[in-house]
Amino acid sequence: MPGETLNGRQLHQDHMTFAGIGAVTAYGWGREALWDGLLSGKSAASVQPGYGPGRDGDAWVALVPDGGDPAVSSSRYGRAMHESAREAITDALARGWQPGRTVGLLHAIVLGDVANWRDFYLVDQGHRRSREYLPLIPSTPISVLMQEFGFHGPAMNVSATCSSANVALITAQLWLDAGIADDVVCVATDMSGTPDMVEHFTGIGAAVTDTEPLDGCRPFQEGSRGFCFGEASVAFVLSRNVRRPYAAVLGGGMTNDGYHVVSVDPTHERIFECARLALDNAGVAAEDVRYLNAHGSGTRQCDMAEQDLMAGVFADRPNVYALKPLAGHCQGASAGVEVAAAALGYERGIVPAAPIVAPAHPRLLDGPQPLERGITAKLSLGMGGNNSVVLLGPVD
Repeated sequence: MPGETLNGRQLHQDHMTFAGIGAVTAYGWGREALWDGLLSGKSAASVQPGYGPGRDGDAWVALVPDGGDPAVSSSRYGRAMHESAREAITDALARGWQPGRTVGLLHAIVLGDVANWRDFYLVDQGHRRSREYLPLIPSTPISVLMQEFGFHGPAMNVSATCSSANVALITAQLWLDAGIADDVVCVATDMSGTPDMVEHFTGIGAAVTDTEPLDGCRPFQEGSRGFCFGEASVAFVLSRNVRRPYAAVLGGGMTNDGYHVVSVDPTHERIFECARLALDNAGVAAEDVRYLNAHGSGTRQCDMAEQDLMAGVFADRPNVYALKPLAGHCQGASAGVEVAAAALGYERGIVPAAPIVAPAHPRLLDGPQPLERGITAKLSLGMGGNNSVVLLGPVD
């Protein structure tokens, strides 16, 4: 074990590592509920009344069940954010994390507390007591969490559409490298699975609600139509100083297509560039990547882009898997769910892939598989051309 550093903190790794993990998903409250749900091979979605066409029919949606600490927030969004972070911090401490002097917080969000804002306008007519109004402000959940744990490092929200969780991880790496923070708590929260949000994503042809997700969402398989809408809040404690980390963050890259507010640039040039930037940042060769943890939205343009990336940058060498058929597309928290699954998989020796249900890409994994030691590239493609890749690996 490496020697002691300043203030008795033990330097465990050159790379930023996952010291703790917390999760609130449609599978339930807690990371073990997520893990067990993924290994079951069954979708977290269920039929929700009032989510179908015209909002008078049924639809498949992966919603987080109610829960959490009511003393923290009256909002399901606030409770989910806080509980996932609490679980990650408790987990990290149990695994030997010793918080440094400066612990920062990054919260990856897109739309914020959608249901609460809707009620503010439609139920309360824009009038509330100040105490009930403040939870609407995106800084409030961050402040409540910082107060509970006595953290005093930098704290801010990060927003890059469906790439937000990946971008938060890359930002955390930048903070640690620059000495801005000794450790970072990174949370990605998206609880926007309301009927009005689902209606619009269905209307633009991205979300599929009229069939069970494993039937409608088939990334890298024939007949895929789109994704099932989902919700989640996932948290990580990121540190170089922990006795038993899950996995390491080797590096990452970000680009923007600069092409369209929804559509992917058909040349895929910026997605290729993003992957190459991540490889360079991590000091990793493309042939060393064993797994592609795909964005896997199941839409036609996403499938085309990711298969092109597999062939053009990785020469179709890595095994590929996608988790949105199981956990749903959790929007700004989607990469958080998928990174958590990969990090847990490194410790537990399993790749929690979804089952194949139709003719598929030859490198697509069929259900949970034993993990072969190697590097995972986690790709996220967000609306507005927000591309991101994070490279994960085992802890030496």
